[in-house]
Amino acid sequence: MSVPELGAAEIQQLLSQHPAWQLAREGKAITRTFTFKDFSEAWGFMSRVALLADGQDHHPEWFNVYNRVEVTLTTHDAGDSGGLSQRDAKLARAIDGIVAH
Repeated sequence: MSVPELGAAEIQQLLSQHPAWQLAREGKAITRTFTFKDFSEAWGFMSRVALLADGQDHHPEWFNVYNRVEVTLTTHDAGDSGGLSQRDAKLARAIDGIVAH
């Protein structure tokens, strides 16, 4: 079953509410890079996000090198060939909430 994709206006609203996230993959994903004090802090962030994402049954793509974590959000079953959905917007809000504290 396909998940509804966000429309252009919804994507612009998402980006205006979360300006640290950037559009990626020709508008099919959003990405953000987080930099922490050290590896332990980066790993702690990833652990918190992993638990949160698992609870939402929506898992990020990510890449970690030492104190840097790159997160990409997309919904693989959105629309015909994947794209952004409300799942991505919800997880982006939650991730921003984690780093705000």
